[in-house]
Amino acid sequence: MKSIFLTFLAALFVWGCQPDASAAGLMRDTLLIETQDGQTHEFEVEIALTPPQIQRGLMGRTSLDANAGMLFWFGGEESERSFWMKNTLIPLDMLFIKKDGTIHRIHHKAIPHDLTSVASQGPVAAVLEINGGRAQELGLEAGDRIKQRFFK
Repeated sequence: MKSIFLTFLAALFVWGCQPDASAAGLMRDTLLIETQDGQTHEFEVEIALTPPQIQRGLMGRTSLDANAGMLFWFGGEESERSFWMKNTLIPLDMLFIKKDGTIHRIHHKAIPHDLTSVASQGPVAAVLEINGGRAQELGLEAGDRIKQRFFK
């Protein structure tokens, strides 16, 4: 009986520690990626707007749905951006996006826990993180366009 109770408590603890977008105050929205060959891919994204949301990002997540991601929006200001994978448990593709919605650069399969800085290599207004390998799977490349209300 004691072991069942302890297992139950452990399950509650793990369940209670799972990151929750709504608890973090993250907005959710639909985002489309239009490829240069005319394909459209739909993603459901959480949007990181505030410095704490941006700093936390996808840290601690153990999975991400195939068509999910996190959009980091920097208020439309283009600047050199860099990210790292500290406390990030899953590989991610990082799509660096200009303020007009054009994908400037894609960094494929960022390594979990890696402290190496991944730079945008030019000024961008946003970064979209999706599952590692997903960009290649969908044939996404620099020059494709993001369609979402933040981009003109």
